[in-house]
Amino acid sequence: MKFSEAWLREWVNPSIDRADLSAQLTMAGLEIEGETPVAGQFSGVVVGEVRAVARHPDADKLSVCEVSDGAATVQVVCGAPNVRVGLKTAFARVGAELPGDLKIRKAKLRGVES
Repeated sequence: MKFSEAWLREWVNPSIDRADLSAQLTMAGLEIEGETPVAGQFSGVVVGEVRAVARHPDADKLSVCEVSDGAATVQVVCGAPNVRVGLKTAFARVGAELPGDLKIRKAKLRGVES
């Protein structure tokens, strides 16, 4: 059977780390075959709020947005059809590292900096 650690901790939440929890479950007769992370390692991702949205001048399906992460406001070219002012979403800052060896960098998308 597979279940998440978060789900288990909704029912019982001992103040021990993941390794000790696995050991205690094994000692109770519930063998832990393995642990699989839900998401890969990442860094530099914060909550961002969309402050302004405009149509991209050269692309029908892109928007040019101003996104604030609380420390700075930056321009982002976005392809999400549901983007709107006030939307709070995951925001990867320049230099953020995402699963799959992806690193966020500044770029121009159809002539607009992002």
